[in-house]
Amino acid sequence: MAKPVFRNAAARKRMEEWYERFRRRIPGPTESRTVPTRFGESHVLFAGPEDGVPLVCLHAMRTGSAHFVSELGPLLDRVRIIAPDLPGQSVRGLDLRLPFDDSHARWLLDVLDGLKLDTIPLFGVSWGGYVARQAAAIAPERFPRLALLVPAGIVNGSHWDGLTRMAIPWLRYRWSPSEKNLRRFLDPLLTIWDDDWARFMGESLVDMPMDLRIPPLATDDELKRLTMPVLAMGASDDISFPGAAMVRRLGSLVPHAECEVIPNCKHCPPTTPEFRQWLADRIWPFLSNPTR
Repeated sequence: MAKPVFRNAAARKRMEEWYERFRRRIPGPTESRTVPTRFGESHVLFAGPEDGVPLVCLHAMRTGSAHFVSELGPLLDRVRIIAPDLPGQSVRGLDLRLPFDDSHARWLLDVLDGLKLDTIPLFGVSWGGYVARQAAAIAPERFPRLALLVPAGIVNGSHWDGLTRMAIPWLRYRWSPSEKNLRRFLDPLLTIWDDDWARFMGESLVDMPMDLRIPPLATDDELKRLTMPVLAMGASDDISFPGAAMVRRLGSLVPHAECEVIPNCKHCPPTTPEFRQWLADRIWPFLSNPTR
């Protein structure tokens, strides 16, 4: 039997409060909609001008649409962000964990069909990068551009590093949830300390049973199906999905890949105005320049 996404009703309520807290960090108005999919009604968050350049954004594991959009503020004066909540990974997402076949891609395509979006650029971070890459490989004609930030499913880091630097600190925090143990757990993940993100991640460790599955690596053939322009950004100090290895693999297999490694960066990039502006300055030209 599959594990529940949330430990109990009180845990879900706490995660809902965090979702709203991150939603309040988004500059400007936002809008919620639900659309039908073969897996159930799915929530989608909208932000930015209705006449802006549209961009579908897929969030990381155990977060939500509001969390990701809150880090994309500099784009919101000219980009219409469409952010679905991933099944099993968000308090606003479907309360189920999809298998690692083509279900994540089929879910996303159903969302886009429900929104009547035939073709649209796609941007995914971490787990959302896995979903974005899978969907783009299955239906490349639907996605004229694909951007990936620290994506899962391209390369994996060292199992030993994962055990010693992540798994053991996670168990220590679960056994004794102190700030000291939280900092030990988050140190390999967070590039900089952010009180909201750190407290949210600490509570989510308690309130959301850990899904220990790792998205499977894409085959070479799957990556070669990414025929659209691809912007891939890895992190130099990412122990989960090492940036240099990710860039090498994508650069060698994807026909139109523009790849780079973000220096001095862990899996969770800085949550600073400077980094948000840097990211917007990478995403906007990629979206708006038809010759790239």
